[in-house]
Amino acid sequence: MPAHSIGSGTLSFGLVSIPVRMYTAASSAGVAFNMLHVKCGGRIKQQQTCPTCNEVLDRASLVKGYEFSKDQYVQFTEDELKKLEGEASQSIDIAEFVPLEKVDPIYFEKTYYLGPDKGGDKAYRLLCDAMTKTNRVALAQFVMRGKESLVLIRPSQRGLMLHTMYFADEVRDFSEIEKGESASVKSGELELALRLIDELTGDAFQPERYHDDYRQRVLGAVEQKVEGKEVTAVGPQVQRTQVIDLMDALKKSLDSRTSSSTSSNKAEKAETKKKAVAKRAPAAKEKKAAAK
Repeated sequence: MPAHSIGSGTLSFGLVSIPVRMYTAASSAGVAFNMLHVKCGGRIKQQQTCPTCNEVLDRASLVKGYEFSKDQYVQFTEDELKKLEGEASQSIDIAEFVPLEKVDPIYFEKTYYLGPDKGGDKAYRLLCDAMTKTNRVALAQFVMRGKESLVLIRPSQRGLMLHTMYFADEVRDFSEIEKGESASVKSGELELALRLIDELTGDAFQPERYHDDYRQRVLGAVEQKVEGKEVTAVGPQVQRTQVIDLMDALKKSLDSRTSSSTSSNKAEKAETKKKAVAKRAPAAKEKKAAAK
């Protein structure tokens, strides 16, 4: 299925303007359910009700309200809110370039792909290559769906990506959270933790290694129910040993990694030997037939 553009605009840095198109980079693949009446199996409808008037309301009877004090609201019509929206603009003006490692991922919200629009191929490629060479990302603000948005534009081997971001006052201060600063870590514990991290370290992030097992189980159960079968299987229950001592937990983790690695090596050797035997078998038969 070809990618569907959700909008177009102009990406600008200095006096250079690049016509671009925006595409959704990812979407949630969660399983959606509808609420049904257990008695008849019919899908229910949600209604807006006013508990003060004890009435069911239609959309025309509703207005938005902002709670400025406990149970006290100021009302806004859609027209009033429309007037407060940022001026519609399709221009994404880059304010500055910064190193990517200087941007905390906590600010990232959603990702989009940017592709060149008609006539923008060369300028698009120039910006992407220049940002890659300087190891820089771009920060900009523009109006998206009527609201001011902070965005980060990042180059990749495939092209430019746009990440919508949270503003600074939308991110909670980490100082509000207890971080275990009163605890002391022993040098031996740190050494074992470093070894365990080293054992679990891969060369690169490989997203295809990870799967939503819960979604697959739910879809499997849906298929069984559609076929009229009774669903009895449950998700795998992970049995974890209760380990109180931190040092003991680290040692057992390393031991399990070692035994797992040994078993894996044995399995690989057995498979290699099996393939070698299978490869030699036809040659041995041919040799025997020739001797006859």
